[in-house]
Amino acid sequence: MKEYYVYIMSNKSGTLYTGITNDLARRVYQHKSQLTEGFTKKYRITSLLYYETTSDVNTAITREKQIKGMLKTKKIELIKTMNPQLKDINVEWLDENDASQP
Repeated sequence: MKEYYVYIMSNKSGTLYTGITNDLARRVYQHKSQLTEGFTKKYRITSLLYYETTSDVNTAITREKQIKGMLKTKKIELIKTMNPQLKDINVEWLDENDASQP
């Protein structure tokens, strides 16, 4: 069964980015390596702060839109439910899921 991830990333100055992917390890690697032109490259969005999983793509899309519509304070509250210190959880996530960078 395919998994979909809704995730929130940030940069050193606290700019938040919400996205969706079916391969979180690959997507975070792309952000960290600045391989994709656009917002995340321009603002150097490199820290994974939060993610959710679902097996339904429509649920993931709906959730991404819901999070994007939140005030920044609400997004921070959401992030803190998983990551109280607002630190980059990419390394921990990769270790827990035994994933490797592409």
